[in-house]
Amino acid sequence: MNSVYTLYSGSSGNSVYFNLCGHEFLIDAGKSARTLCHALQDIGTDISAIEAIFITHEHTDHISALDVLTKKHHIPVHACGRSCVKIKNMGNDGLRGCLVEHPPLFSMSLGDVEITSFVTPHDSMGSVGYRIEYSEEADGEKRKCAIGLATDIGHITDSIRDGLMGCRDVILESNHDLDMLMCGSYPEHLKMRIMSERGHLSNSDCASFAAELCENGTKNLLLAHLSEENNDPSLALSEVRSSVADDSIHIAIADRENPVRLI
Repeated sequence: MNSVYTLYSGSSGNSVYFNLCGHEFLIDAGKSARTLCHALQDIGTDISAIEAIFITHEHTDHISALDVLTKKHHIPVHACGRSCVKIKNMGNDGLRGCLVEHPPLFSMSLGDVEITSFVTPHDSMGSVGYRIEYSEEADGEKRKCAIGLATDIGHITDSIRDGLMGCRDVILESNHDLDMLMCGSYPEHLKMRIMSERGHLSNSDCASFAAELCENGTKNLLLAHLSEENNDPSLALSEVRSSVADDSIHIAIADRENPVRLI
């Protein structure tokens, strides 16, 4: 049975679990190794079943579990370009031995599942999103499906459009409400960083792009990486829902601490 969960999502840590065509893998591994392993157990699986980990970028909330995790479990960790170099310098010998370096644009397969990166705009050494393509059986016939993930994105680019367009299922950043951010307690330089073209996606920008995606085949949306201080799940959900004309589109919010299922 195919399934995809955000294990947790936000500035304190991010990880997404995939079980497609019998292959289990993660995108990102934030928080601690203990927390990640417990989250996997909560959804009925185990770290020993994970075949690979794909990293979006090297910020701590996306990689902090790797150092301890790779001491015990020799799981290939796939990262791109300069992010990979940064992770190497931050990690122990176990992590360095697990790292697989790729160019910013790469594609690889786990059995019948193809994982393809696309470049995203974020203030890191290197940042990518992923498009995952696979086939599933429906009514006795095989059909091709695609899942897309893009978080930590300052704005929507052609690369992101190409990566996500046509995906039936999408995990998309809806980081902050602009009014909450501007009126909040963050220092001015941090507000400017978040709102920059290499920062994080606002609810309103997420809503506009979500409407575009849903007009081109997206049926399930999971809004992710919500700011604890500068957003509210009800605001994010309401803004995106109001922009999507089709009421049959399923829209949900990824939780900061607990698994949430996309499919």
